[in-house]
Amino acid sequence: MSTPYPFTALVGQDDLRLALLLNAVSPAVGGVLVRGEKGTAKSTAVRALSALLPEVPVVAGCRFSCDPAAPDPNCPDGPHEAGGGTARPARMVELPVGASEDRLVGALDIERALAEGVKAFEPGLLADAHRGILYVDEVNLLHDHLVDLLLDAAAMGASYVEREGVSVRHAARFLLVGTMNPEEGELRPQLLDRFGLTVEVAASRETDQRVEVVRRRLAYDDDPEGFAGRWAEDETALRERVVAARALLPQVTLGDGALRQIAATCAAFEVDGMRADIVMARTATALAAWAGRTDVESEDVRQAALLALPHRRRRNPFDAPGLDEDKLDETLEEAREDEAPEPPEDDPDGGGPGDDGGGGGGQPPEGGGPDAPELPSQQQGPGSDEAPQAPQEPAPTAGPGGSGEQQPVRAAEPFRTKMLSVPGIGEGAAGRRSRARTEHGRTTGSRRPQGALTKLHLAATVQAAAPHQKARGRSGAGLVVRRDDLRQATREGREGNLVLFVVDASGSMAARQRMSAVKGAVLSLLLDAYQRRDKVGLVTFRGKDAEVALPPTSSVDAAAARLETLPTGGRTPLAAGLLKAHDVLRIERLRDAARRPLMVVVTDGRATGGVEPVARAGRAARLFAAEGVASVVVDCESGYVRLGLAGQLAGELGGTAVTLDELRADSIAGLVKDVQGTRAGSTSRRAA
Repeated sequence: MSTPYPFTALVGQDDLRLALLLNAVSPAVGGVLVRGEKGTAKSTAVRALSALLPEVPVVAGCRFSCDPAAPDPNCPDGPHEAGGGTARPARMVELPVGASEDRLVGALDIERALAEGVKAFEPGLLADAHRGILYVDEVNLLHDHLVDLLLDAAAMGASYVEREGVSVRHAARFLLVGTMNPEEGELRPQLLDRFGLTVEVAASRETDQRVEVVRRRLAYDDDPEGFAGRWAEDETALRERVVAARALLPQVTLGDGALRQIAATCAAFEVDGMRADIVMARTATALAAWAGRTDVESEDVRQAALLALPHRRRRNPFDAPGLDEDKLDETLEEAREDEAPEPPEDDPDGGGPGDDGGGGGGQPPEGGGPDAPELPSQQQGPGSDEAPQAPQEPAPTAGPGGSGEQQPVRAAEPFRTKMLSVPGIGEGAAGRRSRARTEHGRTTGSRRPQGALTKLHLAATVQAAAPHQKARGRSGAGLVVRRDDLRQATREGREGNLVLFVVDASGSMAARQRMSAVKGAVLSLLLDAYQRRDKVGLVTFRGKDAEVALPPTSSVDAAAARLETLPTGGRTPLAAGLLKAHDVLRIERLRDAARRPLMVVVTDGRATGGVEPVARAGRAARLFAAEGVASVVVDCESGYVRLGLAGQLAGELGGTAVTLDELRADSIAGLVKDVQGTRAGSTSRRAA
């Protein structure tokens, strides 16, 4: 086993280290979600934490880590007698993103269960992580069915494995720690709320600190054991402090004043549910114990809010996590004043704790740090009477196609869109958009198992075994089942797709009000893609060419950011946009052949520039029709006179066209849920 990097040797990342240590002091806090860019020591810090945890007493020989003082009466390896036992180091179990359900919860031998009546159970990662740490790197990429299992285990403190009436239950209480890079996609809200605390990490911009990081890492890589030995004394001291804080924790008092501040803060920031209040209370108590105090102070509540609330305030994936610290200080001060006695009348007004603008919470120091942009208001002197000037819109510049490039406009408010899906049945990654054969969903039939049996079709198994009972010498009431009789259930669920947006950013789309509505529609479809667990990509075309503004990714907020800054102007190279989209889909098909695409073309259907632009666009569109790519054209044409070019483009694509109004879920205009493509209609139009 390799020597882990010492926790005390980490440079900077104060919030990350504090959040991990608070969970070591009080596992009831509920775990940590670490968000940040790649290469910021997220995984290193988590792996180093396990060395600081106290040893765990367990029943000797129990595969489920039962506590000898209070063994689980339902333990599959039980029953155990109380007392005795042995101690072992706390475990940190890593859950791979691509793990199977059986690897997570354990596997039950269905054949032996049916034929012999024996519960032969092989524990999974949840059993290994009981009373320890369950670590998920890149947790935002975890498959939905694994997320559901984690949610159930975290909520009930137990794992259930059921296979057609045969079930096994065991305790599964663990400290859930996840790391993620937001550029690769956001986390489901249900799982996001299960993490007690969240921390944003970023690489330091201070030269001296970066130098020290490199120096220590190189020293560790050259001699891991020697490097760890130099930090052994600090590691021991920190481990003893964790043990002391755990012992002090039951004596910490959470007074009514602190409780009122916690409740007022959660109400002021409009967090959903009551879990935030509970997590804040536990975190503030752990902070007091970590500081060696038995009373929770206002500063403990403030720090608890900075760690427990930012990820609970997000209403959609485009909201940046964070907390307004000025508002936080004002809320805490108001709650404190409600408890405090009235001051004397001659007492001059004093500044509250929130008057200094707040600090801490991992925020940059006064001045904004070396990378902070200089704001126009900072150039005004403190006594200046001149009002700050509103930023002037820059004059249009010459675009690639000879027309003026327009300043990017903000998107209109997003709305709930109608369901768009790919026709047929796929076999792609689990999601919520199109029909697919999956391991989860409604049972549609049975087949012989290929490899290990995971989902038994009981009726089909009995039907296959029944004709052979006499030949097998059956004499009792039990059914004699052989391996060849077993049948795997085939199930139908939903898959996630690759939704590729092809957006017209030419001069014909540049009217500010119109482009704002178009961006709002694309933003709405992006939000829908996030909820349905799709990958998204963005191709734009304007001037003389098209570009891939965003390669296919799971990060819909990255797509939203590119959309926000999208410039407009120039000619309409529709053919170039379609051909660029065709290249993107071709490359993506090589990477992930099972994920089916859905192309969304957002345009008014015009094509200008070059030789025979309309004919070239038609030929490019027919490439998608020939390959059976599901497509929908969002018709952005406006005005009293409409040419119907978007509808013609949809016919060439073998898809369907919808207007911006028809895209809304509450629109009275009808929209077929599946993008059927109207193959027959498009064929007849081409023949005509």
